Amino acid sequence: MDLFEILLIAIGLSMDAFAVSLGIGATRFAGGPRPIFRLSFHFGLFQALMPVLGWLVGSRVVGFISGVDHWIAFGLLAFVGVRMIRSGLDPDAETHVVDPSRGGTLVLLAVATSIDAFVVGLSLALVHVAILYPAAIIGLVTGSLSLLGLLAGNRLGRRFGKRMEIIGGVILIVIGLRVLFTHLFGLAGV
Repeated sequence: MDLFEILLIAIGLSMDAFAVSLGIGATRFAGGPRPIFRLSFHFGLFQALMPVLGWLVGSRVVGFISGVDHWIAFGLLAFVGVRMIRSGLDPDAETHVVDPSRGGTLVLLAVATSIDAFVVGLSLALVHVAILYPAAIIGLVTGSLSLLGLLAGNRLGRRFGKRMEIIGGVILIVIGLRVLFTHLFGLAGV
């Protein structure tokens, strides 16, 4: 597998993290350098670790994982998305219910956006491709695109305020639905 193929895989895998970063960037919690670093670092880290984990697990559980991965991703993204929408709709709320750049929410988002990377790792194990180099590239690309998404989202958030929090929550739910429908109905182009 050459660098060009790995980059294409990395860009494809990072699109969910980029979209989630764009939505989160619009919130007040992703306005400073620390939350931006935490989010982009963790998205990149999980995207790098999940293919390694998938590769290590190998083909033994591919049938089980592929049967539920879309439900897990949908559930995690919808959970965080609904919380963001609720916070955005509350006219009295001065802050978010949950900071998406910390704790359990950060881990939920990082896992939800990297489940496909786990399956890619399983696939690479099946075709006997060494995993460390592709995993590093996938992590770097995802971290970089997440950073760009957060920065772009910050600009939108400053311009449109609390409405962007609602849009960010909707984006998370739509991504979760896309993952779910793609797996349930085989909609590769969605």
